[in-house]
Amino acid sequence: MSKRLTRSEKRSMRVRRALRRVANGRPRLSVFRSSKHIYAQIIDDAQGRTLAAASSLEKDMRGKLKTGADTAAAAEIGKLVAERATKAGVKDVIFDRGSYLFHGRVKALADAAREGGLNF
Repeated sequence: MSKRLTRSEKRSMRVRRALRRVANGRPRLSVFRSSKHIYAQIIDDAQGRTLAAASSLEKDMRGKLKTGADTAAAAEIGKLVAERATKAGVKDVIFDRGSYLFHGRVKALADAAREGGLNF
């Protein structure tokens, strides 16, 4: 029996398929946003490991941020994940927006990660 995919699952699969074609071995900066928080991971798909991660749920971030669900929080998470990635030796990544539009919090995170030193 085949599983019916939702529109967001189809969109996310379409984006990831396109990313695999152009990745050339680069790790992927994956973004997940919920209604209350935002999460970012740098994933090496060849080895299946997470190289760096950051989220608005971390204790030091919760004290610094008013809420985890705005563009200011996304920008802070972008800076933090870029800092952790450079410590792990990652400079070039490919941006995986998943099923989200490149707008608002997702765009704020991407811009902050670029300012933090990641190339994509």
